[in-house]
Amino acid sequence: MSRWAVLPAELDPRVRQLVVRLRRLKDHSGLSLRQLAARTGYSPKSWERYLGGRSLPPAEAVEALARAVGEDPTRLLACHEVAAEAWGNRRAEAAATGPESLSSEAVEGTEATEVTDATAVTGARPPGRSLRVTLMAGTLALVLAVATAVLLVVRLGGGEEERPTAPLAATATSASAPAPQSTPMYTCRIERTDGRWYAGISRTRGAILATGHAGPEVAEAQCLLRRAGLSPGGIDGIFGPVTEHAVKLAQKRAGLVVDGIIGPHTWKALRR
Repeated sequence: MSRWAVLPAELDPRVRQLVVRLRRLKDHSGLSLRQLAARTGYSPKSWERYLGGRSLPPAEAVEALARAVGEDPTRLLACHEVAAEAWGNRRAEAAATGPESLSSEAVEGTEATEVTDATAVTGARPPGRSLRVTLMAGTLALVLAVATAVLLVVRLGGGEEERPTAPLAATATSASAPAPQSTPMYTCRIERTDGRWYAGISRTRGAILATGHAGPEVAEAQCLLRRAGLSPGGIDGIFGPVTEHAVKLAQKRAGLVVDGIIGPHTWKALRR
């Protein structure tokens, strides 16, 4: 078994879960990084970054690893989809708080390194990598443009607010005060239809849900967990630590992989 370095503390739990799964598959296969690179087409340096939590592996690399060790890639790809969303959210937040820290040159440099590493192993450029670099650079440019536009609007708006008289300024301030927001609560209406349990909020049977997700699908799962005698906390439609714990208990009871992520198999167990 490999002795892995500790993952970065700031790593999102959903990305951490994907990296831990990839590490386990690599350890169970007994392959070295060089052997894994030869089988997947991604260089040892790329796998060091992926398995060290410093870079998010592309879906193609995840699928290639699964097939290299004889594992069905379906669950890994579902976990990768959740991790990719969390990774993208983190980049968007970093761009909003400090756009100068994420330049298009840095993004292109990282992608170019991965392409070069993969080419060194396989002897051929992986298909679609150049397109992905272009798309990421375009997305980053769009984020920077939007951030700049927002700053301009705020500054222009601030200049205009100094002109009105005192009564008008007071009216504008009171009108622009945000209304208090409250967390939506859902009502469980448990019924059994065609041999399956439903809570009257969502009829999904395949939505992928994990910590950090929110919405009616999460509330439906919380109702079904409560029906099964597992407390998910409040029926608020927010997938938090309490809901994740209840999902793991349901998966353990049903003999499924205990990962805290709701997918088609977990939905089937909850609706049974």
